[in-house]
Amino acid sequence: MQLIVNGTTHQLDVAGSETLLTVLRDRLNLTGTKLSCERGECGACTVLLAPRNQPRRAVYSCLTLAAACDDASVMTIEGLAEGDVMHPLQEAFITRDAVQCGFCTPGQILAAVALLEQNPRPTESDIRVAMSGNLCRCGTYPKIVLAVRDAAERMSHDRP
Repeated sequence: MQLIVNGTTHQLDVAGSETLLTVLRDRLNLTGTKLSCERGECGACTVLLAPRNQPRRAVYSCLTLAAACDDASVMTIEGLAEGDVMHPLQEAFITRDAVQCGFCTPGQILAAVALLEQNPRPTESDIRVAMSGNLCRCGTYPKIVLAVRDAAERMSHDRP
């Protein structure tokens, strides 16, 4: 199969039961995508997936079979920054101290990217609903909401 991860094309042989999470972490050494519940309940493994000719969306990579991603594009947290320039969401999470222990942060940020791609000006309620599939053991939910709101505002000013 062919998988495009963070803009780089990979040719892979995968077992029918192998998850996208396993391929990303164990084969491609992209450990920003976290292994946690393996049941799609925590969101730590969230990545952005764009099957051919379809828009990008947030998915739990622990529940996504790698074989079903043939010729798809995947973005992990490692592919979000542009060189040394962090994405506005990454900056906002740091500024608002929404990172705490950092374990859930990659999944949180990618879920927020998916939200802002679909809804560039979300309400607080929109943010809370969109982020509800990502758990934070440190309880930084209020800071996460503020970070997403700040990034949305900054990104709306950056648009032409």
